[in-house]
Amino acid sequence: MRTLQVVNVRWYNATAWYGVTLARILSEAGHPSLVVGLADTAPLREAARMGLECAELALNHTTPLRFPGLIRGMTTLLEQFRPDVVNCHRGESFLLWALLKRRFNFALVRTRGDQRPPKNNFPNRWLHRRAADAVVSTNSRMSRRFLTELGVPADRLFTILGGVDTSRFCPSPESREQARNRFGLASDDVVLGIVGRMDEVKGIRETIHALAQTRKAWQGKKKPRLLVIGFDSQYSTEDVNLWSQDAGLGPLGAPDAPVLVSGRVERPEDAINALDLGVLASLGSETIARAALEIMACGVPLIGSSVGVMPDILPDSLLFSPGDIAGMSALMSCAQEPSWLEATRGICRERIFAGTAESVPGAYPVGGLTLENFRTQTLDVYRRALACADLPVC
Repeated sequence: MRTLQVVNVRWYNATAWYGVTLARILSEAGHPSLVVGLADTAPLREAARMGLECAELALNHTTPLRFPGLIRGMTTLLEQFRPDVVNCHRGESFLLWALLKRRFNFALVRTRGDQRPPKNNFPNRWLHRRAADAVVSTNSRMSRRFLTELGVPADRLFTILGGVDTSRFCPSPESREQARNRFGLASDDVVLGIVGRMDEVKGIRETIHALAQTRKAWQGKKKPRLLVIGFDSQYSTEDVNLWSQDAGLGPLGAPDAPVLVSGRVERPEDAINALDLGVLASLGSETIARAALEIMACGVPLIGSSVGVMPDILPDSLLFSPGDIAGMSALMSCAQEPSWLEATRGICRERIFAGTAESVPGAYPVGGLTLENFRTQTLDVYRRALACADLPVC
């Protein structure tokens, strides 16, 4: 099966990661996949680094005078590559692909990994109900919106959460020891960790305040510490330093400082292995929770806020409301109990390798959240899309 993965995103966010990763795992399994994106952008650079075939198109232009040139570029690409499936990971240009699909005999798939709800207007209803041969959402909340608000037929609506590379992100005692030494963490420290860029939406400030509450109630001699696995973005390490002091935890860099920042790391899997408990404290977004899957695959227990895809990944007992510092602290405090940590680790492992039991629209609950299952699920959707379009099923 030949696929175009249309990833017209300017930065390498979760949506871009989902599309580029899909192209890679399909190509590795013998399904040639070409990544289509915007010139001089991070997704195409990352795809090229992986050795994937790429094509540049100005898909985000809205000036009508540019449309003829864009259509010519799309037509040339379709004539040369001859895809069986075109998978649009963004809405820009989706209409243009829809107008070309009958001429070039491909199935059209729309994957929605954006946190913004789809607009309920006539063009959008036509595109998702009629033009798309399949609609894929990366979480059940978005699937329910498509089902109830846009009226997408249930037999063409699918929920695929993505997957994690379990050969790379896996438990490693050696990595744990080396990372702890690198960050100045003792072997008996209880280390909580948050992974992600230093942006407001990631809830780092709230996590620090939850840590302060947790340390006050902690019964053990060595109080827990927090490792922020991230680097400067919207906020900087100095902002984290100020938040730590505001929470009464003291400055970064002090001996046995309760809060540490990793900075940019080449191998995040090593830093994740240093943790005893992962925390995903996002205030919003997480339509695709790449960091959550990586933490869980490393054998680290995880708690998280109930945003985006997280209720599809974790049971309610491991979730807290976004911004709920007291709720987050209560779950952090459970890390005092080795039996709770072990039980939570088992839940996370089961979710990665066996999947979830919850029923969500079009979901694939069996097989887990590995890259292999991500590929299997997607290929099944593509075959259904080809059948819907009355095209030969590869």
